[in-house]
Amino acid sequence: LWVLDKTRTAMGARLLRSFIEQPLIRKEAILERQNGVEELNLNYISREEIREYLNSIYDLERLIGRISYKTANARDLLSFKSSLDMLPYIRDLLGEFTSPVLAQICEDLDPLEDLRDLIASAIVDEPPLSVREGNMIREGFNGEADQLRNAKTEGKTWLAELEARERDKTGIKNLKIKFNKVFGYYFEVTNSFKDLVPEYFVRKQTLVNAERFTTPELKDLEDVILGAEDKLVSLEYDLFCQVRDQVASQVVRIQKTAKAIASIDVFTSLSLVATRNNYVKP
Repeated sequence: LWVLDKTRTAMGARLLRSFIEQPLIRKEAILERQNGVEELNLNYISREEIREYLNSIYDLERLIGRISYKTANARDLLSFKSSLDMLPYIRDLLGEFTSPVLAQICEDLDPLEDLRDLIASAIVDEPPLSVREGNMIREGFNGEADQLRNAKTEGKTWLAELEARERDKTGIKNLKIKFNKVFGYYFEVTNSFKDLVPEYFVRKQTLVNAERFTTPELKDLEDVILGAEDKLVSLEYDLFCQVRDQVASQVVRIQKTAKAIASIDVFTSLSLVATRNNYVKP
């Protein structure tokens, strides 16, 4: 094994070990393998390019195991995505080969571009280790998450804009949006402007010299602003789980591609060893 193993991935190393532990006994299958190695020997530039791309591929079999068992975190999904980034290049290079064994690997290698794009659009570049902290989901992936994120930073601006709009609309010059822990956000109107209060203002509280109101729009804003942080963390976790489950649902495709990657890793390793050690056929 130590002579033959020049694989670049954990998957390739495991497959090569199984090749040695369970050798082929059909002559046709042995020759088919040798023909694949020989074609790689004759195209060593493409072989070395493939090996360069294999360098960047994580253990897809282990990763899909963690994803399926729901133990994968956001960083695991990014490792998975960065591995998928390499697949189109490997597949293009494999397309140059004609020996049946290499052509079959090329056919089995699904670039999984839909999963790559899903993770790229969903997960930020540097997510935290814990999936319960938030800060994992990329801006633009989910409208509600974007709104909650904005609510954290832009809540005051939204309230000021609503206050200005309602002041213009109603003509109540001293209309103010205020807040307290019991009533939340409300419009305060002094008694001198009480006759200008429109019908859609809903009374919340009456004071000696003023009245407090809410509107559907203010209520919606209040719901968004209050607890935006907690809601965002909870929503990000739900969105992350959805993405992880979507990837897990494609386990059969991923396993087939992982097997193809392991196979081309083994064949390029055997080819490298054959060239270096001057092994010849037959």
